[in-house]
This record gives sequence, C-alpha cells and structure tokens, in this order.
Amino acid sequence: MINHKKYRVPTVLSIAGFDGSGGAGIQADTKTASSLGCYAINVLTALPVQNTQGVRQIYEIPAVAVKDQLDAIFEDIYPDAVKIGMVHTIELVELISTYLKEYSGPIVFDPVMVSTSGHKLIQDDTIQACIELLFPLATLITPNLDEVSVLVQEVIDNVQNMQKAGNTLLSKGCQAVLVKGGHLQSEVLTSLLLQHNKPALKFESQKIDSKNTHGSGCSLSSAIASHLAQGTPLDQAVASGLSYIHAAIASSKNLVIGKGNGPLNHFHNPLKLIQYEMD
Repeated sequence: MINHKKYRVPTVLSIAGFDGSGGAGIQADTKTASSLGCYAINVLTALPVQNTQGVRQIYEIPAVAVKDQLDAIFEDIYPDAVKIGMVHTIELVELISTYLKEYSGPIVFDPVMVSTSGHKLIQDDTIQACIELLFPLATLITPNLDEVSVLVQEVIDNVQNMQKAGNTLLSKGCQAVLVKGGHLQSEVLTSLLLQHNKPALKFESQKIDSKNTHGSGCSLSSAIASHLAQGTPLDQAVASGLSYIHAAIASSKNLVIGKGNGPLNHFHNPLKLIQYEMD
C-alpha cells in the first residue's frame, strides 16, 4: 500500500558565524538541532578562522550577502524558530533586526561577545545596537557571565549578582533572560531564567571536570530554540536545553578532539527527525 501522506518537520534557522573545527557556530547549531529531531537551516554572518585552541582571525561577510541568504531561506523554508549567534557589526544588527521584525516565531539570541578561549568576538560599538534593536525582538537572550558583565558593565561572579544583572537586562527591553552560570567557581553551577512578572527560575547542575566545552553556549541556545520550534513552553524548553548540554558535556569529557578545548558530544542520544502529519 502506497503512503500518500505528507509530513512537515520542525525547522530551526541559525543566523551565526562559522567554526571550521566543528564545535561552535553554525556547525554546533546544526548538530544540536539535528540531534533533537529538528531540521537545521543556516545563514552565515561571519567567517572566524578558529580551532579548539582559539580564534585566529575574523573575516566579515558582506551585509548584502547576509540579506541574500535570508531572502533565499525565508522564501523557501519559513523557520519554526530562529537562533541568532555571532552578529559583530552594527550594519548586521540593523539588517537582521529589520528583517525579523515581522517574523512570527520564537527568537533565541545568544549575544556572542567572548569565546570560550577568552577572545573578544564583537566590536565595542555594536553592543548598544544589539541592546536597542535585537533584545526587544528576542523571546530569550542567553548570555554567559563574561557577556553579562560586558552588558551591565559590572563583574558578575555569583548567583546574587546574576539575578540583579538579569533584572537589569530585563529593564533594557528583553522579554526573558537566561543568565548562564557555567563559569561560576563552584561545584554546583546555577543558571537563572528571569521573565517579567514571574519569579526567577533556578536551574542547578553538578560541575563536570572537562575541558571539552567549546561551543557550549552556541549549542545551548540552539537546543532551546529547537524545543521552542516544537511548541514547548519557554520554561520547559530552557530546562530541556540545559539537560541536553549537561549530558553532551558529560559524554565528551574523555574524548580527545584537537589540542585545546574540545567540542561537546552533540549526538550522545540523537532523536530521529520529528514528523508531523499534514492534513
């Protein structure tokens, strides 16, 4: 018997930079979305030359090329969720914010400013543009402690200050903020989800002794976007995303890939492509 049924799949668009070593950027986003049963699509914003040891150079992608990529994707595959990563020039911030103003799905913005290896990845004059133009569009922003410290211009290194900083970011126009505590100097790591008119949600996990954390921020934001693409509520999407990253780090701690900070094991428990039957 021939099956004539048609199926749609949850799609996740990653608007982000490149990583030739495969652990961060659109490569991490694609692996994450794919492992969580979604179909990944990409728009490249920058070409960093990097490996597990760090970023050597960043080559810019012309804004017109980014717009052409967006046109090509949106005319063909309307994404169920969007993840924004590396946006390192004002021109790109303006372009992407204008393009996504009419977008109807959830947007997760990972304000990539500092790499795991400590390299600054964004121009100073772009930060304010991100706050003014991209923060209000985002369903969720996911800064780590280094990025939060840059955004609030204050060193944030404990849970109490994380909550204070998160509330400050909410006041700048964000809908929700996940302040990631992966860089805390403690055995129990705490991340906080802050939303308007809701109590803060605390997520705790045991710290894993591993240097293989390259691209963990990219992967987390993509994991959350993937769950949102499937219609999962934000609180649950964040919880599921954090659980996925914890397991991906735990299952990669004994792997040797590269000479520096290696990647996560994105495919530690991969799902088949999710299919929804169409009418």
